Amino acid sequence: MNELLESARKLAGEIAGIRHDLHSHPEVGPRLPWTKAYVMDKLKSFGYQPEELGESGGIVATIRNGTSDKVFLLRADMDALAIQEKSALPFASQNGSMHACGHDMHASMLLGAAKLLMEHREEIDGTVKLVFQPDEEGFTGAKAMLAAGVLHNPEVNAAMALHVNSGTPSGLVLCGKGVCMAGCTLFRITVKGTGCHGAMPETGVDPINIAAHIYLALQEIPSREIEARQPAVVTIGKFQGGEAPNIIPQQVVLEGTIRTMDRDLSAHIMDRIREISVGTARLFRGDAEVVEIASAPPLNNDGDLVEELAGYSREICGDRQVVVFSQGGMGSEDFASYTYEIPCGYLLLGAGTAQENPAFGKPMHNECVVFNEEVLPLGAALYAWCAIRWLKGQSGK
Repeated sequence: MNELLESARKLAGEIAGIRHDLHSHPEVGPRLPWTKAYVMDKLKSFGYQPEELGESGGIVATIRNGTSDKVFLLRADMDALAIQEKSALPFASQNGSMHACGHDMHASMLLGAAKLLMEHREEIDGTVKLVFQPDEEGFTGAKAMLAAGVLHNPEVNAAMALHVNSGTPSGLVLCGKGVCMAGCTLFRITVKGTGCHGAMPETGVDPINIAAHIYLALQEIPSREIEARQPAVVTIGKFQGGEAPNIIPQQVVLEGTIRTMDRDLSAHIMDRIREISVGTARLFRGDAEVVEIASAPPLNNDGDLVEELAGYSREICGDRQVVVFSQGGMGSEDFASYTYEIPCGYLLLGAGTAQENPAFGKPMHNECVVFNEEVLPLGAALYAWCAIRWLKGQSGK
């Protein structure tokens, strides 16, 4: 463990350089041509034979040693957000997109772990599968990779992912047990009316008026239809319609999210959104269509695996730097889809507070968010050490 941690520290500059390259070239969505080529070139330079996984847009590489047939999967996401960066970092993006959720940190740490695993190959007893995934932000990446067979050939027994967390002290490892992140459903409501001149609203059907009534009615779902002890949030983040102040438009589009800790509750809320939207539109002589854009289920960490990973993390970080908890927040993560297929552990790694440095601690997805790069070697070591230790713990099972 000490040798691996020292190796990780020696790689600090290289991992940071990788992070700078990825941060400067952010790409959004399921197709990340520059990012994929960069990651594959790095893996090849480390001695791997990476492959693109079917049509998923993701990358898979494996490293095997010893006699065990057990397989441990390490996953990092690679995609960015459509945000204009305002961080003032010397390597800030200039292309209108930004790694504002730290996915460049994750990919860099996993590439660092890939090099560490190759250097410490003799300590591996089994197979480590390295997975670099696109479109976590759009909630299509994990499902696409699962559909493409990421858990097969070879068959995966357990999986782990890391996510940096702005606002948490640097190097603090948070390990959630059970359902520790909310599921999220993205939806779109298209309200159709009849356009007309604003001076004669009686000659048309106003979709803005209909959409306003729908918006208000949806707020009653969590406040009046869901038990108070059940976490549920319905948010409309987009309300778009009209192009001129004196013209009633043909249609209005609303987009939003449902967040709950229960998949069945999310499905129920989606049904109610359809009923309310369609019924309200008809009430005011219009029409409404509701579609699901994408979704991720609640993240359900395996309790036993999380305890194991927390123990391995303490060996790297020390007892006081690892916290195990059982109640999470309403943020969402598409790694959740893995958690219903195999035992999984999704850990958070603190990446800085404003008390440490005024540049740190801004919210995730903020155009000015800055993560503490000093945690990169630690993240790489955690990835590699947890894989090595878990595989060793499976000996004879």
